[in-house]
Amino acid sequence: MARAHCLYGHKPHRTRLTALDDCEPSWSSRLPPRWRRQAIEPRSFRVHREHEILARRVFGDDSQGIPCFYAHDYRQIDLRSDDDEDFYEALAYGESITAWRLRDGRWLVHRQIEPLGDEGASGACFNLEARMPG
Repeated sequence: MARAHCLYGHKPHRTRLTALDDCEPSWSSRLPPRWRRQAIEPRSFRVHREHEILARRVFGDDSQGIPCFYAHDYRQIDLRSDDDEDFYEALAYGESITAWRLRDGRWLVHRQIEPLGDEGASGACFNLEARMPG
């Protein structure tokens, strides 16, 4: 099994079962410093994991139980071979979205896409949106 990256979390000290379980939510790890005062800090998290593929969603709620943080990541791993004898796992596609609700009600959304490993150009960007992605 290929090792997943902790996209919006940090690796805890205890041992877990799967690669994505190694990450704990870290709501501000991708939040640019200039936006920190405008983002609403979550008080609780709900983490939903897909056990058959490398995917998860994280929802963070404010003190009133209203979503103020959202993140998801998805990884498609394919078997590849250079010689049709030795096979290895490679990232075929990766997608990550992290979003923060701002005090004015808008959402600051960070999208990162890694298409087709070496064959496509990866990209990342920040946008302001009216609604929570998902």
